[in-house]
Amino acid sequence: MKYHNPVLLHESIDGLDIKPNGIYVDVTFGGGGHSQEILNRLGKDGKLFAFDQDDDAIKNAIDDERFTLINENFKYTKRFLRFHGIKKVDGILADLGVSSHQFDVAERGFSTRFDADLDMRMNQNDKKSAFEVINFYEEKQLADILFQFGELRNSRGIASKIVEAREEERIKTSFQLKTVLAKFLPKAKEHKILAQIYQAVRIEVNEELDVLKEFLMQTIDLLDEGGKLSVISYHSLEDRLVKRMIQKGMFEGEPEKDFYGNFSVPFKKDGKLIIPNAEEIKQNNRARSAKLRIAFKI
Repeated sequence: MKYHNPVLLHESIDGLDIKPNGIYVDVTFGGGGHSQEILNRLGKDGKLFAFDQDDDAIKNAIDDERFTLINENFKYTKRFLRFHGIKKVDGILADLGVSSHQFDVAERGFSTRFDADLDMRMNQNDKKSAFEVINFYEEKQLADILFQFGELRNSRGIASKIVEAREEERIKTSFQLKTVLAKFLPKAKEHKILAQIYQAVRIEVNEELDVLKEFLMQTIDLLDEGGKLSVISYHSLEDRLVKRMIQKGMFEGEPEKDFYGNFSVPFKKDGKLIIPNAEEIKQNNRARSAKLRIAFKI
């Protein structure tokens, strides 16, 4: 089974404008597809550092003296690059999607297709799993997560039903959860609504938006002048953060103006938003919601 089919592979790497002897970072290594393409374009003195917190991904490490794989969450990118003596880099790539492997291995609990324990941890050593979120979060907390991260209008009703059901017995598996929420899952929309619920819980379990914000703020210091940032996101919450970082250099409010009244921002966008073409979506259905934004450090 292929571990992961890299999305927008050539477009995202083209966006980095690889310098043969440059230093690059792939913060979402996964199956190593993007990393391998970066290495293909690097010269003998180039360097690539990759990050992945998932122990399964570490088994895909590439045997190349120019390559270093770090088994950590990418919110620690700056810290671990410093540990390796790296203060500035020429390009950073992030593919924010759940890997095909994580979706396809039933026991990881990411997919609505399998009956599996409620897990959804990207890092299998983390304590908080989907089981904790579903069974122990207060009703309001659950409703807020489903509304904010899943963009579900009937989040209160879903949260109320979960709380009511778990008082009878703990909700341990994905099919149990599906049964509990049957009345919210009309046949025509079952997959879409379940995907939104899973997205919300997964984001909460892995603190994905907070981690993304921490990472994006670090890119300002890490990228050398002219250095490139190439980010693939898969839902509007992620894409909004990436877009704001590129436009404003912050997630809320407005940047300061310089002496001439111009906004002082760290990035300039490079080209337009890129989405997969029909052929790539046909080959890999998980690419359908991908959005690639590229920027360079001013």
